[in-house]
Amino acid sequence: MAVTVETVSALERRINLSIPADQIEKEVASRLQRMSRTVRMQGFRPGKVPLRIVATQYGPQVRSEVIGDAIQKNFSEAVTEQKLRVAGYPHIEPKAQAEGAANDATFEFVATFEVYPEVVIGDLSLLSIERPQTAVSDADVEQTVETLRKQRVRYEPVSRPSAAGDRVTVDFVGKIDGIAFDGGTASDFAFEVGAGQMLPAFDTAAVGMAEGEAKTFDLAFPADYQGKEVAGKTAQFTITMKKIEGGVLPALDAEFAKSLGVADGEIAKMKADIRANLEREVKKRLQARLKGGVMQALYENVRLEAPKALISMDVERLIEQARADLAQRGVKQDVPLPPDMFQEQAKKRVSLGLILNELVKSNGLEARPDQVRAVIDEFAQSYEDPSEVVRWYYSDKQRLSEVEALALEENVVNFVLGKGKVTDLTVSFDELMGRA
Repeated sequence: MAVTVETVSALERRINLSIPADQIEKEVASRLQRMSRTVRMQGFRPGKVPLRIVATQYGPQVRSEVIGDAIQKNFSEAVTEQKLRVAGYPHIEPKAQAEGAANDATFEFVATFEVYPEVVIGDLSLLSIERPQTAVSDADVEQTVETLRKQRVRYEPVSRPSAAGDRVTVDFVGKIDGIAFDGGTASDFAFEVGAGQMLPAFDTAAVGMAEGEAKTFDLAFPADYQGKEVAGKTAQFTITMKKIEGGVLPALDAEFAKSLGVADGEIAKMKADIRANLEREVKKRLQARLKGGVMQALYENVRLEAPKALISMDVERLIEQARADLAQRGVKQDVPLPPDMFQEQAKKRVSLGLILNELVKSNGLEARPDQVRAVIDEFAQSYEDPSEVVRWYYSDKQRLSEVEALALEENVVNFVLGKGKVTDLTVSFDELMGRA
């Protein structure tokens, strides 16, 4: 089959498909004949429906199916003959006839589609990559212990004015121009002073109050405040202090250690476990940062044009993922998610997918079974029964393929690091953990 391929743009191609009409009619007749042997219609015994009635009832549907199958077959044969790698799905439509022209002997269609770009990796030794490094110190362990204690704080009534860190219970009424507004009034409302649960002016006003005391103050709502009816306006609040409770941290003792899963209550064992957990988390975050740096370097230095069809498909996937995430958070599904929000992210994902595929194919970087098992074993370390986690991964092909993808990416990262210019960069523990 001789096919002419027209180059529309760098990646877009167009070919003409011509299908003989008699070929279509022959296949339509064959399918209707087969259908007549099994079709059921009221008033006829099975297999005894006249062919003309079957053709009247099902002819248009069968003709459409036959033409569709023929187009797909001809298109597949054409791109195979031309050795074209089609990206996404082709757009196929009837070929426009010149005015006055008629050709009942053939069905003619035009298929427009994109092909995969040629990916030229180039000289990886020119890449500059920063490798972040972080060590877990004794101070980091102690800080984490204090954080864990604060998470287990209990509150007890105190006989003194309120202070930052206290849990207070108040009544309040808010008014704008002397009129109470929706959401501005509450009774027995509890919050932790200075924890960021309230606007700063409210927090400030609550400090230094005694039980039974009332205070009136102005509060300016930010222009971007979520409550549109009060955004940018100034309200007058009156709060009445009803209860003050001071926080009491748990003692750093055996009971505290047991609450963290240390059966014998040894403080040293507890801190060793905390250090081990921190080191695992640090390792994971360092690997993620390093991988992100390698991927960014590849994306910026390997120039290619990503097929629009693949980008559009990935945009749809990202929108679906975003909607699923919003649903899990209880957000209404009618929140608008414009495709433009995801365009650049999809373009990067598609481009990196093409780059990684070329690196893997050209350098034999496929993930080995032992590498996949090593990744799973590392995941399983933080669980009480690691063997159960291993079985969980190996019992599902989808889960296993996700781990294989991670191992493959690790191979690519290590390969690129072995070629590029790598500079070690010290990152503080707080910065790495997002506390800075």
